[in-house]
Amino acid sequence: MPLLPFLALWSVLAFAGAVGMAGLSDFPRQLPAHLAFAVGAMPLIFAAMGHFVPVLTRSGNPPAAVARLPLLALLGGLGVVASFAWPPFWFRGPSLAALPALAATLALIAWIRARGRGGLGSPHPGLWWYPAALSCLALALLAVPTMELFPGARPALRLLHLHLNTLGFIGLTAIGTLQVLLPTCVGRPDPGAAARLRRDLPRTLLGVLLVSVGAAWDTTPGRLVALAGLILWLLPLLRLAAAWWKLFRTDTLSRDGAAASLAAALAGLILLSLGHGFGLASGMETIGAFFLAFLLPLVTGAVSQLLPVWLRPGRQDAWHAGLRAALGRFAGLRGASFVLAGLGWSLGWKAAALLVLPGMVQFLGTVALKLLFPPRP
Repeated sequence: MPLLPFLALWSVLAFAGAVGMAGLSDFPRQLPAHLAFAVGAMPLIFAAMGHFVPVLTRSGNPPAAVARLPLLALLGGLGVVASFAWPPFWFRGPSLAALPALAATLALIAWIRARGRGGLGSPHPGLWWYPAALSCLALALLAVPTMELFPGARPALRLLHLHLNTLGFIGLTAIGTLQVLLPTCVGRPDPGAAARLRRDLPRTLLGVLLVSVGAAWDTTPGRLVALAGLILWLLPLLRLAAAWWKLFRTDTLSRDGAAASLAAALAGLILLSLGHGFGLASGMETIGAFFLAFLLPLVTGAVSQLLPVWLRPGRQDAWHAGLRAALGRFAGLRGASFVLAGLGWSLGWKAAALLVLPGMVQFLGTVALKLLFPPRP
């Protein structure tokens, strides 16, 4: 199986495992979060960047060394999960496991910047959201060994690590990609996307940094810094939501189709950001809610749209359309159930996670069926 479809399936299985672990008390609380983010999301995002960068720069496919960077990131993710699962056997496990992921992150930043400078003409402004997101990931990974060196600062560094990963790495990547991906899903352009991406990146990145530093600096000034960052972070999201409501309302409110799932992810991110900003959820509750209400609809929606391309690159035909329709069936309902589960989790109702089970079973079943018995060309 090609790498991208493998990582897509792998990530969804990792998410399913994280949901199962979160409901059991026998596992360390860090284990489900790192299974979802470090093992599931991080390698898939690296691979997706490798897919989108040539599109955004109008250049060729990535070289083999760059194409393998997701596997290096996956190695780091597996290492950190193993260190939490069996702590007596892993001396400084998280710090050592962060090294492969950090190396992959820096290499990917260098390649994206080189492609941006050397592509045909000016690259699409969405490209520069990727180095910004990866820079946040690099800072989050550097915070891991710093916790070992300065154990007294661990609580603050843990919060810094958390926000740089969620809002920074995953959030910035998602915002930059969604504005290209959703119009592709519906087959109609978003005329304002390029201008928004160009204008919003500096203030959104600043918002991420202010939220991350303010949350780690647990004082009244720190909370004010975090609030200022939250405002900077939310404004571009609300502008994007307004543009989608005006241009793609019918598609995003549909029962079926990847666009509905991607819109649910944006709605989940906005609602969670507001709830966290008003203190309605603790740090650990926010991690689970972010995964349920944002990451699940985001990844399942993106995979619904992109898996046919990854399985069979080249000219799009009826085969791709049929597979995409099958994967996107009930995507709107699925996305809504994921968002409701995340909102319930953020309010302390852990049983709300059960809402994701029908959608996960249906999606995984469809993916497995189509991989085992692919549609005829």
